[in-house]
Amino acid sequence: MGFFSNQLRSVIEWKDPSPEVLIWRWDGGSDELKNASKLLINPGQAAIFVYQGQVQAIHDYPGLFELRTANLPFWTTITKIMQGFVSEHKANIYFVRLTDFLNQKWGTKAPIKYDDPKYKFPVGLRAFGNFSFKICDPRKFFTEISSNREIYTIAEIRNVIVDRVLTPLADLFAESGYSYSEIDKKRMELSNELRKRVADIFPPLGFELTDFRIENTDFDDDTKRRINKIADQMAEAQAVKALGDIDGGSMNNYTRVEQLKALNAASHNPGGLPGMGVGFGAAMGLGQTMGAAFQPMPVGPAAGPTVACPGCQSPMAANAKFCPNCGKPNTAGQAACVACKKPMPAGQKFCPECGAPQSAACPGCQKPIAAGAKFCPECGYKMS
Repeated sequence: MGFFSNQLRSVIEWKDPSPEVLIWRWDGGSDELKNASKLLINPGQAAIFVYQGQVQAIHDYPGLFELRTANLPFWTTITKIMQGFVSEHKANIYFVRLTDFLNQKWGTKAPIKYDDPKYKFPVGLRAFGNFSFKICDPRKFFTEISSNREIYTIAEIRNVIVDRVLTPLADLFAESGYSYSEIDKKRMELSNELRKRVADIFPPLGFELTDFRIENTDFDDDTKRRINKIADQMAEAQAVKALGDIDGGSMNNYTRVEQLKALNAASHNPGGLPGMGVGFGAAMGLGQTMGAAFQPMPVGPAAGPTVACPGCQSPMAANAKFCPNCGKPNTAGQAACVACKKPMPAGQKFCPECGAPQSAACPGCQKPIAAGAKFCPECGYKMS
């Protein structure tokens, strides 16, 4: 009965494919592919019909198809007795999964090296994520990648994809212009850009990326040390800036709070009264020091000749250009040139800007008078 059952026409299909198998070659066991056998293709599958070493047909949509070969039931076996019941008319069926393969994990094998564009130090970046792909041209995929292998797995094509993505990914990170602190918030933008860059790589191999995502990034140990140093320096700079905005009244409150903390800590000091005294004194001193440090510094009279500021009336050096208290220009003891009107120290005989004389002699009494005066202050002579 086994002899006759092997010669009957059969229905060929891929039942319950493994989730990790991408291409599977039908194995009929002792049964040969007979003329007028039926080929059943389920949804999400395609079938490649290879006959005598050539791809004869590709069925890439569901349905029931009839196969015609030169192998006839019974007659083939009977006429091949001298060849051990084996026909030279060899035919194979390769089933291919056409569904989307989602959430395939990827990761960089080694840190991607580039220079941070903002902080100018070398970065070693690792990236991780997932991608999705599907076979868009079964013939190309079969001839270019899987060939006549009995099974081709998803893990194998995943390695092909990742190896071809990493180089464009490294170039993208280096050319993006994003600092290490900006990479995570730009992951979607970088992912979309990478998809554009690799869009033409995979279709010639018979498949395409339908999605690509950067889910997470990490840095090597050297980069982490550099980042921590920058973070510490930035935190200190922010603290100094914040303290600079605190007024004296707030710092007085800070002093009192620190002194209360010192009293509380001293009351729980296991060293007894001596220890309490030391702790209290140190804390009191710290609070007073911090409070004094943020009190406004008094502006006292400077050494040498002083004048009153025209704005706030605070004393300042006569030769100061600006008031150290309010910042207004120092115009005290200055006069305007009679010719160019530029400011100049009062009492100068000639303007330091244009050289014009600042005084003249009265024609009547020959006493010196200020330039531009209409009458002589000594004899009353009217200047023309």
